[in-house]
Amino acid sequence: MRFPLALSAKIAAHIIKHKLRRTPKFALVLQLEPLHTCNLTCTGCGRIREYSTSLKDLVPLDRCLAAAAECDAPMVSVCGGEPLIYPKIEELVAGLLAQHRIVYICTNGVFMRKKMKEYLAATHAPDREPLLQRLRSEELIADKDLEAIRKGKADGRPVIAPSQWLYWNVHVDGLEYTHDLIVEREGVFQECVAAVKMAKLIGYQVATNTTVYRETDVQEIEEMFKFFSWLGVDGHTISPGYDYDAAKKDMVRRLGKQPEDFFLTRQMTVEKFARIEEWGRAFTIFGTPVYQEFLAGKRDLTCTAWAIPTYNIKGWKAPCYLMTDGHYPTYQAMLEQVDWEKYGVVNGVARDPRCENCMVHCGYDPSGALGTNYRRGDHWKNFKYNFWPRPPRFERGAEVQAFNGFSVGKGHLAEARAALAQPTASGNNGCHPPPAHAGSFCGTADRAATANPVVRAAEAGPTPSKAG
Repeated sequence: MRFPLALSAKIAAHIIKHKLRRTPKFALVLQLEPLHTCNLTCTGCGRIREYSTSLKDLVPLDRCLAAAAECDAPMVSVCGGEPLIYPKIEELVAGLLAQHRIVYICTNGVFMRKKMKEYLAATHAPDREPLLQRLRSEELIADKDLEAIRKGKADGRPVIAPSQWLYWNVHVDGLEYTHDLIVEREGVFQECVAAVKMAKLIGYQVATNTTVYRETDVQEIEEMFKFFSWLGVDGHTISPGYDYDAAKKDMVRRLGKQPEDFFLTRQMTVEKFARIEEWGRAFTIFGTPVYQEFLAGKRDLTCTAWAIPTYNIKGWKAPCYLMTDGHYPTYQAMLEQVDWEKYGVVNGVARDPRCENCMVHCGYDPSGALGTNYRRGDHWKNFKYNFWPRPPRFERGAEVQAFNGFSVGKGHLAEARAALAQPTASGNNGCHPPPAHAGSFCGTADRAATANPVVRAAEAGPTPSKAG
């Protein structure tokens, strides 16, 4: 099967139950944001800018669990911010699993290995030694980690353990050069790969989460799928980069760039996703084939943002994960008080100008599952996609030149470092040639003037008091 039977059956049963009850609107996936603090400042992410005045605030654990119970979505995506910074992330995951929910931890991967080492320490036994030795031989843990794991974990707190109901959902926006540039820190891709390798060796389920932007080379995305398929990941989520308000403002104010040079229009999305159905046959792409047809421009769908609601420090965010017109005290109040007919694109006409370029999965993927804009054969198409055998592992993934940036001395800060090393060189600012697909992502000589602070900021490491 493409997806685990228990998971597919749980979601299908939830949809059928509400269809039989004729429930007009109900939740499929809860986007739960227990905090907005982050250790990165990803280009294109407006979340930490939108909630910049409350970055230190946390949603109490009991409120997080109550929100999940309230909307009763079978799947919860724990996001943020970086959810692994949440002080009670282990208790939150344990609580959601106790509610019999499917849990996705949406992470940038930087703290994943730390959490997995805690699990190994809490469950250490002599028969684990071969696994530990393999992790050490592949340099996924260090000697000091071995010592700590063998001592065990004595604080009594829960750990994030492998489960058929749990996925690490790792943010990866391309191969090394591109991904590190988008997350605005070199070395993050390298850490993501190490975390994925470690997770699969231990026995976790792992997915990747990718956003496609105007500068994204779709051939690189296909190479990324091949590489992570070879690493053994269990699936991929992919969505177009959309110019929502908070992200646009950040693009202008912080980076001095024009949003139209970075985000996709609706027509650009169709062009970028022209081969999405082919990818869906070759790789385990999460979502429905109906949504893939929509991305490829072969059909229209009506937005169903209410099916993937967002809960955060201010309450239930509406109308969707990316646009904010208000926050509501309960999920039911949001359903009843929001005028859903004001949003989305219908028959090619944007009801709200902010929706014009949106084709993101949090608005339209549930439409494919719920039968919105139904065409004959859609249900069978979805059933076949979910319950047929999954695509095989891409055995030649090792041939992909995934480490094409920081790891080989061609990171996006190479120019700045070279300028520091050779400040008097003329005719060459020390910029290593980036990959051909880099486009305007490539550094310019102007950056050499600020090389010192740029390098210092990028190499400073995580800054928990800041968000990103």
